[in-house]
Amino acid sequence: MTFPVLTVKYIQNCFKLLISPQNIKKFSSKLVEDDLKVTEECIKRLQTICDQDEFLRLSVESGGCSGFQYKFELDTNISKDDCVFDKQGIKIVVDSTSLECVKGSTVDYEQQLIRSAFKLVGNPKAQDGCSCGASFSIKMD
Repeated sequence: MTFPVLTVKYIQNCFKLLISPQNIKKFSSKLVEDDLKVTEECIKRLQTICDQDEFLRLSVESGGCSGFQYKFELDTNISKDDCVFDKQGIKIVVDSTSLECVKGSTVDYEQQLIRSAFKLVGNPKAQDGCSCGASFSIKMD
């Protein structure tokens, strides 16, 4: 084989390695660790309620009284555009579009007499919100 053919094969093998699902998840995990925080209360609750292959999915949807709302649900499927956050044996998964709306936020679990729920606090991308904290409008820079 000639040198150019070897070089092309080497580049193809490197590209296949980089885009493998395992490596995409590793790169995504690093991204989320820098952009999403989680409280000890949230970790403890997820350790209690999640089965072996379950994780908490955080997404942002249109709706609510302020324009957008946070959605939390237990899930078992990871999509190719998901960013995975691993900490102390728990996973929080956020799709890449929703991550843009929640970067810098903290996922918390709050327990009160009238309700217990996961919530997002300290969202630097949120401008206004409703009194229950479930919906928000996005800051326009």
